[in-house]
Amino acid sequence: MSGHSTYVPKSAVAKWFESRLPLVGLVHSSFVAYPTPRNLNYFWTFGAILSFMLVAQIVTGIVLVMHYTPHATLAFSSIEHIMRDVNYGWLLRYLHANGASMFFIAVYIHIFRGLYYGSYKAPREILWILGVIIFLLMMATAFMGYVLPWGQMSFWGATVITNLFSALPIVGEPIVTWLWGGYSVDNPTLNRFFSLHYLLPFMIVGVVALHIWALHVVGQNNPAGLDVKNLKKDTVPFTPYATIKDFFAVVCFFVFFAWFVFYIPNYLGHADNYIEANPAVTPAHIVPEWYFLPFYAILRAIPDKLAGVIAMFAAIAVLAFLPWLDTSRVRSATYRPLYKQLFWVFVLCCIGLGYLGAKPPEGGYVIASRVLTAYYFLHFIVILPILGLIEKPRAMPGSIAEDVLRKHGGAPVGLASGASAEPNSKG
Repeated sequence: MSGHSTYVPKSAVAKWFESRLPLVGLVHSSFVAYPTPRNLNYFWTFGAILSFMLVAQIVTGIVLVMHYTPHATLAFSSIEHIMRDVNYGWLLRYLHANGASMFFIAVYIHIFRGLYYGSYKAPREILWILGVIIFLLMMATAFMGYVLPWGQMSFWGATVITNLFSALPIVGEPIVTWLWGGYSVDNPTLNRFFSLHYLLPFMIVGVVALHIWALHVVGQNNPAGLDVKNLKKDTVPFTPYATIKDFFAVVCFFVFFAWFVFYIPNYLGHADNYIEANPAVTPAHIVPEWYFLPFYAILRAIPDKLAGVIAMFAAIAVLAFLPWLDTSRVRSATYRPLYKQLFWVFVLCCIGLGYLGAKPPEGGYVIASRVLTAYYFLHFIVILPILGLIEKPRAMPGSIAEDVLRKHGGAPVGLASGASAEPNSKG
């Protein structure tokens, strides 16, 4: 959608540079003149927030690495050294540790926004799949980073999660042995996780670049789920309209982020991680970080170890098939009354799984986990395909401009009538 660059260099040096490497023109066409749907709301600012958080995590991570020692006997002490002896080390560590949680808060809102407004539907399938890949890389990076402090929860979390791979037939045991670097979680394990934790963020940057590229090829979705039909009426330039909104949203999110860093820096962590790792003492209740809890609940809901592992990974993999599982031709839930209600039921299901993942696997907690796990998969595999066939969408506006006018009470009566109620055929 960005098309050819309209950037015209003025100086001789700029013309010389642009003729050999049109970098400024690329930035101009992608982030200045790029046509943006004029009806975007603040849920579309989370892409910018995620970009900000990714840069913040990489910068703070690089500085922390300068003072961290990836050795089983020294890692815990090096964290204390960062907190107590390094200038502003406490700030860097709290920014990085809480930044992971902020990253996941933003990405979950970003995902649910995509689910609500149908941002995964044609022609945005590749864009959506790249987003799922970024999500997987984020989870792997966060898990390996959680192991690095080498506290009790880090050590036992690594032991429990890596042991899951042993359930895989034939290849399971060799994978676990390779991850551990031996026959138990020890110094080689820490070195492997440190190396991968440092590498994966740069892989995320690469996939994010592809994600943005794909976005600029097919164009942004919008709250009405309509295609751009008239560039002048339906869109505005990315700068200043979207950039100012993104900047304001990033500032507000950073205030929220700073509140955790300066007032409750350990609220989202676990107290046991301030105890040095001890292979001889098992914590009473081993739980992962909060952003893994829904998938942890799915894992524990199934009594068979292999089936639980498959279900846990399938809970993420099913997202990649969403463009084909949802059979409705209408993108936005704004015009899908039944889907809108079931969407919020699904959100409550995910929140419930997160709550149950933090509870001990016993009694009613297990039963509730099994019920919500079943509903989670039914939502994608059964409800969405059937719903698209039986649901009758509401009347849709004929264009993005009409959607904007309708919201502000300025749409002509004829345009808001049933004559424009035909669902978007590109769905």
